[in-house]
Amino acid sequence: MKTAIAVLVIVLASSAGEVLIARGLKQIGEISTLQLRELLVIGGRILTKRDFLAGLFSMAISFCAFLAVLSWADLSYTIPATSLSYVISTLGARLVLQEKINPLRWSGTILVCFGVALISLP
Repeated sequence: MKTAIAVLVIVLASSAGEVLIARGLKQIGEISTLQLRELLVIGGRILTKRDFLAGLFSMAISFCAFLAVLSWADLSYTIPATSLSYVISTLGARLVLQEKINPLRWSGTILVCFGVALISLP
């Protein structure tokens, strides 16, 4: 039971983190330079965005839960169990970020989840 709860925390926190970080970065605009000085300025602007910081916090929660699960469960179980985050993140991209997701991309996302689940069978 504790593993199922921890995996759920990983999936939800990771998905929320990805969506929030993406939303925060979209508020900054496209990063089109690799010059160190400009990247430092952009980095400073990113750190002022609440969505980005909330996403970072969510990803930290996910990572801590992932570490906890790895301390008692096999990696070969943990990775497939967290593959649902692909679907949740894609759903978040559609609902929160208003991204247009075509049927082929949805099919691919779901197919990846089924594939990961399939390789995790004994």
